[in-house]
Amino acid sequence: MEMFNLISHKMYAKKKADAKTRVRVGVGVVVRDNKNRILMEKRSDCSLWGLPGGKIEPGESVTQAALREVKEETGLDVEITKFIGIYSEPENRIVTFQDNGDVVHLVDVLLEAKMISGTMQISHESEALQFFDEKALPDDVVPPAWAALHDVITKQTGMVR
Repeated sequence: MEMFNLISHKMYAKKKADAKTRVRVGVGVVVRDNKNRILMEKRSDCSLWGLPGGKIEPGESVTQAALREVKEETGLDVEITKFIGIYSEPENRIVTFQDNGDVVHLVDVLLEAKMISGTMQISHESEALQFFDEKALPDDVVPPAWAALHDVITKQTGMVR
């Protein structure tokens, strides 16, 4: 994909799944402001930009997890407006977490949302929060977000990757 540079970061170094690899189901949320810009979070674990989101906790629905993660990471309350897709392609989604060394295959449900209230604030999981125009997204984006952002920008929905 031309709009993103390949990032060489040990968390996202190319690796293959094996018997010890865990699968983690999570959510990613494309939060839009009133100018239709996309909210991105500069992650504190790798200093790369990504979308707000995280793992689905036991007993949570996808929607509940999305609302909770956005609130925790950004301070914003949002309304889910659209299902974008499910992303599981192993190429860019097998990661090694620095805190415990676990290798995890990320499977994410991507939703779109609009802001309804709250004050944007940085959490302990982020270094920065910023809205970006679709045509001016940062180059240093976490690899798991590449396909999802491509689908959002090209207005594709219902994707299963």
